[in-house]
Amino acid sequence: MSKVTMKLDDLTCPSCMTKIEGALSKKDGVENVKVLFNASKIKAEFNTDKVSAESLEAAVTDLGYTVKSAKVKDL
Repeated sequence: MSKVTMKLDDLTCPSCMTKIEGALSKKDGVENVKVLFNASKIKAEFNTDKVSAESLEAAVTDLGYTVKSAKVKDL
């Protein structure tokens, strides 16, 4: 298991939070997703055997958001 924390540039409303959480939680291997609206951050725990941090970042980008930075930490 690993955890990625992504800092976003453009979270503008609470519905953005719901949209991102819904999309990432549907990915195989994602165990937990939390979008921190006020901090413009996403925290996701995931199984590295099933999904990569890069694919999670790409999914966020595909939704139309800009990932400013991403940090991965092994759990």
